Amino acid sequence: MSATLAEYATHEQLIQKSRFLARAWPVDHVDEAQAHVERCAHEDASHHCYAWRAGQQYRFHDANEPSGTAGRPILQAIDGQDLDYVVVVVTRWFGGIKLGAGGLVRAYGGVAAECLRQAARRELIEMQTLQIALPFAQENVLRQIAGECAGQLGAEHYDSQGFSCQLTLPASRAAECRQRLQDATRGQARIKPLP
Repeated sequence: MSATLAEYATHEQLIQKSRFLARAWPVDHVDEAQAHVERCAHEDASHHCYAWRAGQQYRFHDANEPSGTAGRPILQAIDGQDLDYVVVVVTRWFGGIKLGAGGLVRAYGGVAAECLRQAARRELIEMQTLQIALPFAQENVLRQIAGECAGQLGAEHYDSQGFSCQLTLPASRAAECRQRLQDATRGQARIKPLP
């Protein structure tokens, strides 16, 4: 089971007179990851290298360091710790001593990995959303079962046909919830999964 960060984390290290500052954030989507990267890019420093992963999407950038020496090692630090929905920016203030390609890989990857190792984590739970419609009289039954299945109701709507909503819950509980709703409403609940 993969995890993400529970909160913002940071780690700073001095390597051959260059200052490396790793900052890591949990993110919900790609746009949020890019926003963190862009905020860091405005700071006065030699390089702002980064990597992020959000499910199957990922990106890394060397920020004018030699190709493959910064962004990819940061991404490998994320993947190596089985983290997802995380962005890491490593900022370098050049101290006058060149590290060489191998030194840069070790520095960027090592600072990122240590930042992530020290960070608090939380388990990522795969969620599923169901579209549900049922008669008014069954609304309280739905609310009770949703709560017992760790679900959250949203997009609630009342019309002449009854009550409809979207129910977001852990994917591992979706089949149980659907069955319980069908049983409790004697088949009156219309349920379909949303993509």
